Amino acid sequence: MARGNAELTKIIYKGKDNNSYVVIVDSAEEYQKWKKDQSVPLAQVLSGWKIFTTHKHGAQGIMDTASNSSLENEFGTSNEEECVKKILRDGSPQTKTNPERQGDTNMTDGSMVAH
Repeated sequence: MARGNAELTKIIYKGKDNNSYVVIVDSAEEYQKWKKDQSVPLAQVLSGWKIFTTHKHGAQGIMDTASNSSLENEFGTSNEEECVKKILRDGSPQTKTNPERQGDTNMTDGSMVAH
């Protein structure tokens, strides 16, 4: 998964009944290459072989792994490769930068150290 300050690109497909289906790609650049030339291997584009659904909560909702029955209802198949291709072809990219991780960087200073 992406670390602090890394870009995270989701491809969001708006399905029936306001369900959104999401796949995560390694980079927007690789995704655009695939859109122009679908002979580019999906393994080079995807960040894992998971299809998520947000259960009508939009792109910012909590993402769960999509069930085979929900894929079947939406795409007419539960074949993940076919579903992924449809999401990549017809979905919309959304890129965001993950914020840096927060926390103590030097715990030897200040009141954190027992005296």
